[in-house]
Amino acid sequence: MPQSSREPRDSPARRQRRRRAHHRVDSNGDFPERSPRHTEGHERYPDSPSPTKPRPRRHPEERRRSSRREGPETEYSRSTATAPLSAGQLAQLDKLNRKLGWEEHAAGPERGQARQDDQDTRAEYDVDRERERAERRLDRERRRQEHLERKRRRRGEDRGGAEGYDSSDLVYDRPKSRSRRRSRDRRIASGQQLERGAHGYYSEKEDWRDNVRMRGGGGSSESDYEEATRKKKRKRKILIGIGAVLLILAIAIPVGVVVGGNGSGDDDSSDSTPNPVSSQPVNNNLNGVSEKDIPEAYQDTSFDPFTWYDTKDFNVTFTSELVGGLSIMGLNDTWDDDTRANDNVKPLKEKWNYGTDKIRGVNIGGWLSIEPVITPSLFDGYTTSDNVIDEWTLSDRLGPSRAKRTIEQHYSEWVSESTFADIQAAGFDHVRIPFSYWAVITYDGDPYVPNASWRYLLRGIEWARKYGLRINLDLHGAPGSQNGWNHSGRQGNIGWLNGTDGDLNGNRTIALHQQLSTFFAQPRYKNIVTMYGLVNEPRMVELDVPRVLTWTRNAIDTIRSNNYDGIIIFGDGFRGLDNWQGELQNYDNLLLDVHQYVIFNTQQIQLNHHDKIQFACSGWTSQALRSQDTSTGFGPTLCGEWSQADTDCAKYLNNVGVGSRWEGTLNMASTPGGSSDGSVLNPTCPTQNSPRCSCEEANADPSSYSDQYKTWLKMFAEAQMHSFEQGWGWFYWTWKTESAVQWNYQAGMSAGILPEKAFERDFNCGGQEEIPLFNETGLPEYY
Repeated sequence: MPQSSREPRDSPARRQRRRRAHHRVDSNGDFPERSPRHTEGHERYPDSPSPTKPRPRRHPEERRRSSRREGPETEYSRSTATAPLSAGQLAQLDKLNRKLGWEEHAAGPERGQARQDDQDTRAEYDVDRERERAERRLDRERRRQEHLERKRRRRGEDRGGAEGYDSSDLVYDRPKSRSRRRSRDRRIASGQQLERGAHGYYSEKEDWRDNVRMRGGGGSSESDYEEATRKKKRKRKILIGIGAVLLILAIAIPVGVVVGGNGSGDDDSSDSTPNPVSSQPVNNNLNGVSEKDIPEAYQDTSFDPFTWYDTKDFNVTFTSELVGGLSIMGLNDTWDDDTRANDNVKPLKEKWNYGTDKIRGVNIGGWLSIEPVITPSLFDGYTTSDNVIDEWTLSDRLGPSRAKRTIEQHYSEWVSESTFADIQAAGFDHVRIPFSYWAVITYDGDPYVPNASWRYLLRGIEWARKYGLRINLDLHGAPGSQNGWNHSGRQGNIGWLNGTDGDLNGNRTIALHQQLSTFFAQPRYKNIVTMYGLVNEPRMVELDVPRVLTWTRNAIDTIRSNNYDGIIIFGDGFRGLDNWQGELQNYDNLLLDVHQYVIFNTQQIQLNHHDKIQFACSGWTSQALRSQDTSTGFGPTLCGEWSQADTDCAKYLNNVGVGSRWEGTLNMASTPGGSSDGSVLNPTCPTQNSPRCSCEEANADPSSYSDQYKTWLKMFAEAQMHSFEQGWGWFYWTWKTESAVQWNYQAGMSAGILPEKAFERDFNCGGQEEIPLFNETGLPEYY
């Protein structure tokens, strides 16, 4: 039964419905809630509260949706919220009511009373609304002034009190539009929103900042509904586009590999800085090889060439054969030792007369043992809080999969066959290859990429063989770290022969040499791996010397027991060459390795240009001669590392994020040399910072070097060559770097600051040419 037939003729419900034509619906499409105004006897309640609640401000989209529900506006439905209806409008509404059948249910006097009630209600409502509007205007103005004052203070702090602030550049969104404002802000693909991510960057006390935008950047005034619709369409288009790109790549990449594999051959990988976006090598020697040829037990292991990043010049025929517990997978069955490095030296098949034939070699540093100073790009993408400072933390940060991909790509690209061809062309006859223990084994908790560098080491040896270059194997990183420096793999504490696990890590290193010496005692390596290092730079000034000497004897005995008869090398440990007199005299073919630099010592780094060359000619020469004499030193002595750098300015040389002694910004303990705690906070260049000590010139491109500086750099390098040849010879550190020119033989040779042939030089200490006073030639002493 219809509701109207159940109600009394003049019930309040009926009167309420009649008033719908005179009342504006609220922002949600519902009627404003009224307090009772009449009893059944139609008595007025003059003291009743306002019949309507203050209307909340409506979101633009709500008004838009409400207007759609209410239907089109007509002359009958149009109404206002601020003025009573005119007599004409009321007459029209009465006429409409009669058409709708309302007249038969309402008497004329009652309609008049209803109209009066409506007018009174509207008047009260309008007064309330005007008061509320005034209050809101005052509140907005107060908040606007507070915001402007905070903005002035913040800009003053950020800009140091810069003038020119104009408050007209700012527009404030209303608080209830905040969610919409933020949704528009997040469409900006740059700036602060990217830095702080999806969550607020400011504190709650500064929440108003999110409501400030520059004039002209307010975005569309259309509704959230249309905006959301457009965003959905835009997102759908983007997803479709991404899907299309991925589909094209999925088709193009395999096609490219197949096409490349069908070519006549592939060029050597570039010898330049590793490119993080470069593509994987073609690996066309895998053509014709099936993954089914790899036994299931060896699939997805280091024996599986289909897991290798680079297979160029590897023998990819599967073999599980081990020598000394180490895989020979990748090696060819034959080799040729008829090659020689240059006409001044013997071919590989003839024995090198060590002690008589001088060694002129170069290190391939930063390759199989990553060093920040050599490849800073591997570390540049991290912040201080990431604490990525060495190969341990780099591998840990990347995680196993990314570390394997990133680091093996570095192994592949940093050194190629052309590297060894160029080294031969530069007149070298030996190559020192640093590698670390994780080439052979990793232990629980190690983040290093396991075993991958082993096959690259073996391939590098075969490339060296092709160009007649003899090898000095250098164990650069031992378990636990033998010096706590980043080039040992892990910066920090020394855990080798020191601390809780010191003996454990010492024994692990002996076991490592058990495997390595067995492997390199094979006939194929007899003529090429002629030098074998025990461990690089053990920090004996921090270690127990007798303990290190005992370990050294055990290591030598282990290696000799496996029939390796080449030269065994041990480091001087920074003890000073004279302190080795009388030590380890019961062994044959033992060689003492010293590393000579003038930049890790505050007394030497502050020598002027003339005195640094003089020190190389006299100081290092006399050291080499004394060390060669068993009555004053150990005996056979080699300089395994040196460079032409006369500053410690190279990026990351003193650790990632650490400054230099030269400029007095060395702000970290446990760095080589320097003060007792490793920090040097006073400039130590020869001018004592007057004029200012500067790293700019030393780190500049060599094309900008002055002629005087180039002359000095070359003379300093040649003086060191002469000095170290008073012993067994030398290995320059290093063949190449990404940016540190004065540690980069390849770049120095191209710049004319190093000899084009390592066996030819223009300057010799004690010769007819005197060492100039370079400050008198116009060369400043502050760089």
